[in-house]
Amino acid sequence: MAIERHPRLRFLGGTETVTGSKYLLDAGGRRVLIDCGLFQGYKQLRERNRAPLPVPASSIDAVVITHAHLDHTGYLPMLVRDGFRGPIYSTEGTAQLCTLLLPDSGHLLEEEARYAQRRGSSIHQPPTALYTAEDAVKSLRSFRPRDFDAPFDAAPGMQATFVPAGHILGAAQVHLDVDGVAVHFTGDLGRADDPLMFPPRGLESVDVLVTESTYGNRSHPDEDPGEALGELVNTVAKRGGVVLIAAFAVGRAETLLLHLSRLRAKGRLPEIPIYLNSPMAIDASRMYQQHRNEHRISDREFAQMYGLATMTRTADDSKLLNLRGGPMIIISASGMLTGGRILHHIAAYGGDPKNAIVLAGYQAGGTRGADLVDGRRMLRIYGEDVSIRADVVAIDGFSAHADADFLLRWMKAAPTAPRMTYITHGEPASSDALRRRIKHELGWNARVPEHLETINLANPR
Repeated sequence: MAIERHPRLRFLGGTETVTGSKYLLDAGGRRVLIDCGLFQGYKQLRERNRAPLPVPASSIDAVVITHAHLDHTGYLPMLVRDGFRGPIYSTEGTAQLCTLLLPDSGHLLEEEARYAQRRGSSIHQPPTALYTAEDAVKSLRSFRPRDFDAPFDAAPGMQATFVPAGHILGAAQVHLDVDGVAVHFTGDLGRADDPLMFPPRGLESVDVLVTESTYGNRSHPDEDPGEALGELVNTVAKRGGVVLIAAFAVGRAETLLLHLSRLRAKGRLPEIPIYLNSPMAIDASRMYQQHRNEHRISDREFAQMYGLATMTRTADDSKLLNLRGGPMIIISASGMLTGGRILHHIAAYGGDPKNAIVLAGYQAGGTRGADLVDGRRMLRIYGEDVSIRADVVAIDGFSAHADADFLLRWMKAAPTAPRMTYITHGEPASSDALRRRIKHELGWNARVPEHLETINLANPR
């Protein structure tokens, strides 16, 4: 590897999309990768997962992870399988959640490949998984957890610090000093008013800021999303229907249970069965309880939340839910309908107009969730077309991402303006909208980088 005279940052993912976050730092002959996520959504993005990395995995000295969601961690099993031998740094909460998320991802990928083989629904013969559960388990051995606010050397000449980001358990902003240049990655920033997580720490003076822009062109509604969910559940329950809630297993499931628990305590939720059909979400609850200092929920509310729902672990119990009928509520993953048990429930209940499908968060372009939000009512699920006649309701207020207004307030409170702000991790319209607001409202230098672009951190443009 040629030694760079100046520290450089290369955008290997997370540009022009909300997925695939990967930012490569080169300095003094050392390489550190910030996040290592899977591309999701549109096929042309997903195909990037099978393309070789622009640099050999073995040339990367360390990986620093902001948080556990697969769009930030899901490529790690491939990186390790393909020759990466360095440490993976994260917070303790992120490392724990990855013990759930990464093996589950490998298992689902293997399951999808087997299903495609049986159905003959893949253009690839034989269909192969992107990686296996065994690959994922092997990658977990490389994790080296670090505390918040405790600087560590990610590599010689690159000192890193994890700063609380809110969002989900363990989520961090990453502050790096790279040859005297202060570079700050937001990761996914949480909300000030999140009912589960504390707000993100404020921004200090930095030279270069790399910010997410998931909601860069939107503001969260002022209305309580729990109230909207309660009204929907009451309406569907009266007609004997099933409410299917598509939820990210980590973070979103806990938030939904909290809202439902508070509604039940107020007498505003009908006495119908509630099922949490996500082994991962069930296991994640234990991890949230181990890190009480990172979130707002008391032990009493935890007990109420998890006493509310029947926990569904086995595949057989999951299948029985498809025979039960309503009224009931099923919370299941994945949140954007890209896989998981929720797809089987939608195949079973989506065709009945007395039922409802709730999308409780951001839906990336190219996912089944985004198709439903856009009005499409025919989904391709495991090689078959499924007609959707159930009500489809998107409730954005459940999102754990900061919206555009909060991002601007968070930046404005910084002591000084960065020399350059790079807007990433957003759809093109979202990233560009945030770029315009940063330039016009804050007067900062800001732009949206291109995929695989390299910038000189000593002279960012």
